[in-house]
Amino acid sequence: MTTIFWLCLFLVFYTYIGYGLVLYLLVWTKRKFGHKGCNAVNTLDTPDVTLMICAYNEEDIVEAKMDNTNELDYPKDKLHVLWVTDGSTDDTNKKLAQYPQVEVAYSAERKGKTAALKHGIKQVNTDIVIMTDANTMLNKEAISVIVNTMADPKVGCVAGEKRVKARDEQQTAAEGEGLYWKYESFLKRLDSELNSAMGAAGELCAIRTSLWQDMPDDTLLDDFILSMRIVERGYRIAYTSEAYAMEYGSADLHEESKRKRRIAAGGLQSCWRLRSLMNPIKHPLTAFQFVSHRVLRWTITPVALFALVPINVVLVMTKAGNIYTTIWILQILFYAAALAGSILVSHGRKSRLLYVPYYFLFMNVNVFKGLVYLVKKNNGTWEKAKRA
Repeated sequence: MTTIFWLCLFLVFYTYIGYGLVLYLLVWTKRKFGHKGCNAVNTLDTPDVTLMICAYNEEDIVEAKMDNTNELDYPKDKLHVLWVTDGSTDDTNKKLAQYPQVEVAYSAERKGKTAALKHGIKQVNTDIVIMTDANTMLNKEAISVIVNTMADPKVGCVAGEKRVKARDEQQTAAEGEGLYWKYESFLKRLDSELNSAMGAAGELCAIRTSLWQDMPDDTLLDDFILSMRIVERGYRIAYTSEAYAMEYGSADLHEESKRKRRIAAGGLQSCWRLRSLMNPIKHPLTAFQFVSHRVLRWTITPVALFALVPINVVLVMTKAGNIYTTIWILQILFYAAALAGSILVSHGRKSRLLYVPYYFLFMNVNVFKGLVYLVKKNNGTWEKAKRA
């Protein structure tokens, strides 16, 4: 029982804190003792690129997205804009018809984002395709930064930074999501510097078109699997915070829960479909990063987190030692803080000190809900989480 307890505690600590510390030390060592070769690239090259925007019933955002696209600091004759509308039943296509420079790939039947990407990629004739969502806005320099990053032939994919903003101080879901993505960005930056980022987010993801691989239509995390397949082929995912996508956070925690369930389900699905990347013989460094950064948090760590409670109770009741009593008290305080955070959120108030433990438990609970979601789901469509 004590062995299991300490193993669970180690898994929780390593997954959420320890890996970040280990990663930082490895990158620091690489900076200090690694090879400092010349990495200069031609920043004047402006190849043709395709900006592919997947959309389902996005009539309300078309104008804002096109204004943002027209403001991108990249030669207009080199930037090809392709909207892929997946079964849209509103006026999305009608509004896009007002933009003669836009190419539209329309599918009457809604099959999900993976199917939409597969449909759209057939119309891409450029060497680089940059994928983004209709409800995310890119910074002006995003395209140029991505193209410059891809001047390195070892880079097969570029992951831009995802930034989450709230419309007002009461949007607690956005704050939790924003804190999560700030930490994720920190890990991605270090992962990329050490070897390769572990996946790219669909809000802003660029690949060499020749590296595209079709995925089953029921794929839930298309962006993650697509980018990691590129790593599997010997390329790396470069992460850059200088190209970023900005979007509003989920409207509320109910909507955020829907999004987290889908991501958790997609994570479990991805672990199985990308299991070859866990082979330390074929992919030693990638396997270490993939398991540490992704696999643990989507599989056994949430189980270990909640298993600590009953195991700790047994150890306290059997008088296993004062250390277990101390940890039990700390667990009680942690869960009490999370409960208090939940109560404050339900009353439209917040305290960051109490909200962090609440959101942490919220994320892990949704891993189990994601398992149920995965069992019930049989295609790649989903109900979109409403943004503020």
